[in-house]
Amino acid sequence: MAASSRQKTYSITKRRIAAVFLLLGGLFLGIYDGAAFWNRYAPPSLQLRGALAEPYHLGLDLQGGTHLVYQADFSAVDVENSGEAMQGLRDIIERRVNAFGVAEPVVQVNRVGDNWRLIVELAGIKDTEAAIRYIGATPLLEFREPQEASSTEQILAAQAKGELLGEDPYFLPARLTGRYLKRAAIEFDSNTNVPLIGVEFNDEGAKLFEEMTKNNVGRPIGIYIDGIRLSDPIVQETISGGKAVITGQFTLDYVKDMVRNLNSGALPVPITLVSQQTVEASLGKASLEASLRAALIGLLVVALFMILWYRLPGVLAVFALLVYTAMILAIFKLIGLTFTVAAIAGFVLSIGMAVDANILIFERMKEELRRGQSLPDAVTEGFSRAWTSIRDSNISSLITAGILYWLGTSMIRGFALTLAIGILVSMFTALTVSRTFLIATLRNWHSRILYLSGFSR
Repeated sequence: MAASSRQKTYSITKRRIAAVFLLLGGLFLGIYDGAAFWNRYAPPSLQLRGALAEPYHLGLDLQGGTHLVYQADFSAVDVENSGEAMQGLRDIIERRVNAFGVAEPVVQVNRVGDNWRLIVELAGIKDTEAAIRYIGATPLLEFREPQEASSTEQILAAQAKGELLGEDPYFLPARLTGRYLKRAAIEFDSNTNVPLIGVEFNDEGAKLFEEMTKNNVGRPIGIYIDGIRLSDPIVQETISGGKAVITGQFTLDYVKDMVRNLNSGALPVPITLVSQQTVEASLGKASLEASLRAALIGLLVVALFMILWYRLPGVLAVFALLVYTAMILAIFKLIGLTFTVAAIAGFVLSIGMAVDANILIFERMKEELRRGQSLPDAVTEGFSRAWTSIRDSNISSLITAGILYWLGTSMIRGFALTLAIGILVSMFTALTVSRTFLIATLRNWHSRILYLSGFSR
């Protein structure tokens, strides 16, 4: 019996050490979460810098930005399914704004009667005009063959003089266009280090390119983007494999923009900007303050309920909840999650679900105490019996969050992602952190009184 007692004492001592480390870990994570607040009051030697001081990413509704509405024009486009065409348009625009550097853009398709509209929200974008130009860009890549021998002679003569010919009649309409493009990449001339545009075609495009070069050995091929001939290189030999390089007097910025545009693809449907609205940073700040206030009030109300209803276990659950909050905010910051009002709503909801797991455990412990179990056995049985309920409810919630993320738009995905992460972290804190805190207080007589008064009716 003495050996068993020493073993239990040793186990509780380990739990107390673990509880101290959990509290310290939660404190350090809290400092990391509130780096801006910490740096405001901490001495210079203790201030966080670099990646530790990175701010949170905020969405349009919290930091301001631009709200754009585009009208799709199907009058000059022959498509069988306008809905599929709009989804393709949405995907292309979303890739473009992602490449433009916008964090978690909102790109939505909306139909009003027979009219299709595309809604684009760009958080934190100050250069609105540049964003509009980039979103509406329709880069068209073309490879054209010379019409006849006389055309070739005129082109070669112009090249010898260092001139670039103006608009044809020198080249035929293009057969090989950007629709066959597989990818574009930035390349550099091995001798001059001049930036070039490398292109690679799909299988069908590779066959067309091979045929074009085979028929024009010793002759120039015109390379056009958006109807402007950038260069007209001489074909030295048949080129197979579907790879080519567009040369010219390009700047690196121009090559970067062109490669990005070509990779994002041409728009399947013409669009026209019909509405532009700028969300001021002051409005975003008000939304942020309101969201944080709601989260803080929710946290305080939940904490007050737990303490009044469960006494000491409630206090320990609140400490576990604070550790949970510090952990989940640190995860959000590390993965670069963009906070929107919807994402904060998912976070607040996950706080309630984290407490729900503790309530299930404590109620199971009540039942064990009523059956005459000792307090240590009641704690053990409470966690063991509550686990299946916690597991099943959280799995069903994760399935729901997964469906929302899979089928939802950017804003709904933000809500689903924060909720899913919150559920996973809450399972850890409820079954590990709360358990460690509870076992760490079992050997204290005063704690036992608080346990029993908290669980008795």
